[in-house]
Amino acid sequence: MQGVYFISGIDTDIGKSIATGIIAKRLLAQGISVITQKPIETGNQTISQDIMTHRRLMGCDLLPQDYERLTMPVLLPYPASPHLSAKLANQTIDFQQITTSTKKLADLYQVVLVEGAGGLMVPLTDTLLTIDYVAQCGYRVILVTSGRLGSINHTLLSLQALKARDICVHALAYNEYHDGDGVIANDTKNYLQAYLSQHHPQTHFWQIPSV
Repeated sequence: MQGVYFISGIDTDIGKSIATGIIAKRLLAQGISVITQKPIETGNQTISQDIMTHRRLMGCDLLPQDYERLTMPVLLPYPASPHLSAKLANQTIDFQQITTSTKKLADLYQVVLVEGAGGLMVPLTDTLLTIDYVAQCGYRVILVTSGRLGSINHTLLSLQALKARDICVHALAYNEYHDGDGVIANDTKNYLQAYLSQHHPQTHFWQIPSV
């Protein structure tokens, strides 16, 4: 792996932060220099809790780029979609600041894992969806899914939306945390792997263990 990868999910609370931290840890074990970024986090004002989760899973303390806020350029206090949280804070999200921060990180590290807020269709502003921002930046996507009921539907819709915008899906990261019903989880895992083989043969299938 090399470059910038955008980590999104099929839904809110699907486990993007856990997946991001574990993927970063795996890359570090391979000798690859990697950093994570949470460009927009809502529900926090002083520090990104998701970045804290990433560092814990990576087995390291906060990095110099964390203290410089390159990894967390936009923090909004109200725990809602970025477009609403920004409105409530009477702020305008500075996307130039975000992309500049990402570029600075990419100049320092072999891999930058950019964790989005919520799913692909989450509005960042009244006129800009997350998926359209990803397309504008040309990022490859790692899509986090799960084995809970409804995941097949949400995963296929997300994959079709990405394909319609010619966005490369590097990997489908299956988060085992939601494997409460073994029958549903096993079928979901098998179905998604078969679907990828047929429709997205270049996309990796990664399993993310429950932590």
